[in-house]
Amino acid sequence: MATRRWSELAWPEIAEQRDLGDGEVGLIPVGATEQHGPHLPVGTDTIIATALCEAVSDRTGAPVLPAIPVACSYGHGTVLPGTLSLTPELLAAVCRQYAEWAATSGLTRLLFVNSHFGNSASLGIATDHLRLYRPDLQVGVVDWWSVDAEVARETVLEGDDVHAHRAETSLMLAIAPGLVHLERLSSSDDPDRTADLVFRYTAPALSTNGVTGRPSEATVDLGRHLLDLTITAIANRVERGRVEKPPLGAAPIPALGPHPVHQH
Repeated sequence: MATRRWSELAWPEIAEQRDLGDGEVGLIPVGATEQHGPHLPVGTDTIIATALCEAVSDRTGAPVLPAIPVACSYGHGTVLPGTLSLTPELLAAVCRQYAEWAATSGLTRLLFVNSHFGNSASLGIATDHLRLYRPDLQVGVVDWWSVDAEVARETVLEGDDVHAHRAETSLMLAIAPGLVHLERLSSSDDPDRTADLVFRYTAPALSTNGVTGRPSEATVDLGRHLLDLTITAIANRVERGRVEKPPLGAAPIPALGPHPVHQH
């Protein structure tokens, strides 16, 4: 199948979604624009999320909505240049707006495909809001690093606080090799310093160069393997999501007054 990019469709093609009913699952790449060490571009997370969604679309025909390229990157601080960020509250609001506007075109099932750890809380807030106030919609979140058991094991080999490390750099070598600074790989390794810490800190307090892990060990073959596992797992969720129904039927809209969809 060819990739179905929402932004490249004319309205009559999008209108066909209404005719299909509620059986399609839309994919929303959720990335970030933030420092990714000296060897990867600041758009790494968005590049990965978009590539995953488009590959899944190739397999399943699921539409890919425009990526959210600036998300929540507070954890990277301001010392290393290149980072742009929304507030966590604003990212949650943006995700809610995506879902509600997509629904006006008949797309009532959405899967947010996340590629940045720092987005997780906001995505949880957004989908919590929607599942309570918009039970007519079905929304979910998938993080690329945990959607498959083998991928999950690979991503934490260098520690739990991973960033621009072996696995992520391998993905970029497979997706966009021209954007990886190969000459900087051997000098980019930096260890995980978060083990046994009580408190949370931004990247400048934890890493000398914005990396946590060993990108010097990245390979194209590993990247292709991780990509295939991840794409297969997400495609499986799309197929299951197309026919999934709430086990006990849709919940009623709560009698809590007007839902604050526009509040940040």
